[in-house]
Amino acid sequence: MLAYLLRRTAILAGSLFGAAVALFVLLRLLPGDPANALLPVGATDEQIEAARRELGTDAPLLSQFTAWLHDVATLDLGKSLVSTLPVGPEIAGRLPVTIPLTLAAFTLAVLIAVPVGVLAAARADRWYGPVINAIAQLGIAVPAFWVGLLLVTLFALNLRLLPAGGFPPDGWADPGAAVESLILPVVTIALVMSASLIRYVRAATLDVLNADYLRTARALGAGPVEAFARHGVRNAAIPVIAVLAMELATTFLGAVVVESVFALPGLGGMLVRGISQHDYPVIQGIMLVSTATVLLVGFLGDLAQRLVDPRLTHRATS
Repeated sequence: MLAYLLRRTAILAGSLFGAAVALFVLLRLLPGDPANALLPVGATDEQIEAARRELGTDAPLLSQFTAWLHDVATLDLGKSLVSTLPVGPEIAGRLPVTIPLTLAAFTLAVLIAVPVGVLAAARADRWYGPVINAIAQLGIAVPAFWVGLLLVTLFALNLRLLPAGGFPPDGWADPGAAVESLILPVVTIALVMSASLIRYVRAATLDVLNADYLRTARALGAGPVEAFARHGVRNAAIPVIAVLAMELATTFLGAVVVESVFALPGLGGMLVRGISQHDYPVIQGIMLVSTATVLLVGFLGDLAQRLVDPRLTHRATS
């Protein structure tokens, strides 16, 4: 297990470094110049060159990357080119919106998908089994922002039950108002995420229900629920855990997008502003934090699989 952890940690570090290189290079290939964000329209070439020297974007790319990597290694994500504020503290100040939104949406998606997916598999021979599967397939094709707009139209504009967007100025100082402002974004993400989760849970449950060992347990006198609970849950959970880890990471990235739809002061608005202003430190900081979160969640999901079934560790090291 220790050898496996060391190997996976090395892969995690290598993946994060590769993502940092790709992120840095791709940002520099995008059209636009961050120096223009600091200058008025019609600035002269001399003013643009002076702004580039001030920002450090006139240095060779390798020097810029080395300096940025050194700062990241010391947990310094740099300063915004536009506001000159440190990027790290600004990201940390927006996480109290993004993280609760992500965790609440993921939890709701799991609470919807697991029982519905198991029901669709256990009752595949009934009319509602295929109906659930068809609805889940349709839900996968629906964009999250479109679901959000529908919910806003229904519950905010027509019924006037919930706010259409925004977040309390005092943040979580007023928990009731904060929770109320997150209800529609949470439901939006959860509905979209649960659609794909339902299909994965259904497929994993069907594999277990059709397994020989489960039929043997039934033949020995165990009821269908008892046989599945005693012999099938662990085997069905192994592939689902990997999917849950992937979906949690996807939920985090989806939350960044949905925040823009609901005007939430999370990482989404900060990222959109950074892209529009070509603010490299802001974009790099948010994308690096997002990438690290995705990789870490995948690592923890892989570890959880090994804890549920230690045989996977032996296969990986053999």
